[in-house]
Amino acid sequence: MLFWIIAALLTFGASFAILLPLARKAETETGSHDMEVYRDQLAEVDRDVARKLIAREEAEQARAEIGRRIIRIDAEQRKAASAPVSKPARWLGALAVLAVPLISWGVYGSIGSPSVPSQPLAARLAEEPRDNSVEELVGRAEAHLASNPDDARGWEVLAPIYMRIGRFGDAVTAYRNTIRLAGATAAREAGLGEAIVNEGGGLVSADAQAAFERALLIEKDFPKARYYLAMALAQEGKHAEAVEAWQQMRQIVPADSPWQAAAQEAIAATQQRSASAPQNAAPGPSNDDIEAAENLSGADRTAMIEQMVASLDQKLRRDAADPDGWMRLIRSYMVLGKPDEARDALKRSLAALGADSEGGRKVAAFASTLNLVATE
Repeated sequence: MLFWIIAALLTFGASFAILLPLARKAETETGSHDMEVYRDQLAEVDRDVARKLIAREEAEQARAEIGRRIIRIDAEQRKAASAPVSKPARWLGALAVLAVPLISWGVYGSIGSPSVPSQPLAARLAEEPRDNSVEELVGRAEAHLASNPDDARGWEVLAPIYMRIGRFGDAVTAYRNTIRLAGATAAREAGLGEAIVNEGGGLVSADAQAAFERALLIEKDFPKARYYLAMALAQEGKHAEAVEAWQQMRQIVPADSPWQAAAQEAIAATQQRSASAPQNAAPGPSNDDIEAAENLSGADRTAMIEQMVASLDQKLRRDAADPDGWMRLIRSYMVLGKPDEARDALKRSLAALGADSEGGRKVAAFASTLNLVATE
């Protein structure tokens, strides 16, 4: 009983101490926070355009709508700032503040229950983001999913948000949970593959390729899956095949699709790199090695691959004048998820071959397709 009395006194004291001095400012601060939210939305639209996730026409419409909201809030702020606050109004506000804890405690005492289920995540995130930043929305979503881990719709809503804020590992988990709970679709499998690619620093690994291939089994012309599978060909040094795959993709997607521009840029970059990157460089283990590894368990397969990579590394330490070998080693480390070792191999290759030599330039050009640069 003593606890509830103390809690009540603290509630009333806090209400008086905080809200009475701010009675004049309450309206403008809400509008100011809304302005911050809408400015964040404008920045998010610009980032989506830069990443070619939305068309420029859609972006202009979104900016116009956000601009209208900003103008409306600005007008409301000016009006609120110029309106005088009377003394009776301040006392009325104080009484209202006192009424809030009294009413809430009374209502909770009669009908409240901590076991009432929470509002579904999709509905909560669909609300206008008034008084909520992106981080706050994500935090609410994560709290909901912590207590409702089988909410497939919640994971599906959260996955692309993780992608946009750069939490790629969490996006992988969210997409996997969505597929596990709600089943596979082309969009979900391609989203999973894209998250794996971003988590791996741009490398289209075997896991990512498998996800994209599953997406194409569901929808054979799904553009995101076709785009990244073509990127995998380019990373393997198969530049001509990659360019052909992107060109075929451009013939399928609509003319106003953002994937048109993305494919065209990828074609131009790949054609530029193909002049310096070798066309016949072996990108990794042979087909016989891969087939042999597929018949092993997961642990044995990993051990076999790591043994082959270690053997190649030792060979290059003895005979460093092998650009193709260095490229195989760098890519193998990236596939194994060891970017630090890959950077070290790149640094050693440039030191052994000479950064300005033909072999050194070839290795550096190949490493650039993996978004890899030598460390100092």
